[in-house]
Amino acid sequence: MVAFGEPWPEFNAGICYRDLIRRSDSGATLIEFYSRRYKSSAPLHGWLQRIHNKQITIDGCVVTDPDAITREGAELVYHRLPWKEPDAPYLLEILYEDNDVIALNKPSGLQVLPGGLFQQRTVLTQLQRHAGNLEVSGCQEPHPVPAHRLGRGTSGVLLCAKTKLAKCRLAAFFADGTSVVGVSRNNDPLQKTTRSITKLYRALASGVILEDEVVIDHPIGLVKYPGVAQGLYVASPSGKPALSKVTVLERNERSNSTLVQVEIKSGRPHQIRIHLSFIGHPLVDDPLYGTDGQPKYTDHEIINESFGQDGGYERPEKPVPGDCGYHLHAHRIAFAHPATNEIIDIIAPLPHILRLLGESSKAEEGM
Repeated sequence: MVAFGEPWPEFNAGICYRDLIRRSDSGATLIEFYSRRYKSSAPLHGWLQRIHNKQITIDGCVVTDPDAITREGAELVYHRLPWKEPDAPYLLEILYEDNDVIALNKPSGLQVLPGGLFQQRTVLTQLQRHAGNLEVSGCQEPHPVPAHRLGRGTSGVLLCAKTKLAKCRLAAFFADGTSVVGVSRNNDPLQKTTRSITKLYRALASGVILEDEVVIDHPIGLVKYPGVAQGLYVASPSGKPALSKVTVLERNERSNSTLVQVEIKSGRPHQIRIHLSFIGHPLVDDPLYGTDGQPKYTDHEIINESFGQDGGYERPEKPVPGDCGYHLHAHRIAFAHPATNEIIDIIAPLPHILRLLGESSKAEEGM
């Protein structure tokens, strides 16, 4: 196994959030601006704490008066204090690499891009640290970045670009939607006529799914949810179209679970978790989604109003999308290479709990 990654420092470096005052905000006080625009980040008293703690500047000057008046064109900067991010793996196994792309086996528990409590402990950080060791095509500068996302609790193949050109082309592929590629051989879903990218997942669903194959096409949209500023993705008639093809691989009546393969032909956030929940078979040990593609806890009005050292809300008591525990693995990805159009097919080894009996035996023989 070829892998890279540096251990995480105990504390991150903090982060700066910049705002340029628009005409519509001109004349508002500092506390009015932040408490209205970023009320999901901290309660009113939290923003007062941040101001008094000298964490906010206007045009480079520290301001401790919450009633200071903002003016159009002024630059406001909120300096978030360094904090200890939750534990996360840091080693990344390389599954495939050439001068344009690198495919990684992302471990469960590692976030792909910065967000929330995870600003440094991400795949992107490790890629940027590793940039000096990357060989790229032509005279291009290394610009490593994930080409798509996987949930923090999801493991498996993560396709990354190594240059800006590769990033643009892969982004266009994903924007077109996932579909199947190549020419059909032996009924292999990854070998049918397609656009550019196909992704196959392995998952452990709760309950025994009676049908051998289920196609789920329910839209996915956003609802308000405590602790998730942009909202929570759920099954919603008014959401965006989403299509998942679920194939039963193995039923286990004793554990009341079903091992499934899922091919997604759209890339909505948490799509597999939501769609399996929608048909009454949420992922085993999924802390967030219950049935009907909705969260287990629907009392959306209760929010923890306490705030921590930096004035922000404490972690919500209710589960949030990044919580781990479920069993979902991006097992296989096939895509048209951004430089050559050659079909590249990459497989990430399966976690033990997601293997069929025969696959477990073969894996043990290979050890």
